[in-house]
Amino acid sequence: MKKILSIVMVMAVMLISSLTVVKTASAEELKMTGTITKIELAADGKSATAVLKDSKTEASVTITITDDLTLDKFKDKRIVEGDEIRTKYEKSGDTNTSKMFKKTAGC
Repeated sequence: MKKILSIVMVMAVMLISSLTVVKTASAEELKMTGTITKIELAADGKSATAVLKDSKTEASVTITITDDLTLDKFKDKRIVEGDEIRTKYEKSGDTNTSKMFKKTAGC
């Protein structure tokens, strides 16, 4: 009886952990190079949205940035509108969240 109960418990744990992995993997990670057309810093300074014009498709993509390093570059004007950017972002639903946001020329 104990052996059957332990097998059922192990199977339940495996099922729950596999469902957790599937839910986490549902977000799509994309790469893009484009020019910044608009930057908006949030009032609290903890996030920003940037609109980039994709260099390949000419489509506008809005990306939410939350990492402190990039936000500091926005505040210091080291990244401004018109700069060419290389970015990796995660698309989940309607929101594109930045994972990497750098100038193509360095810095």
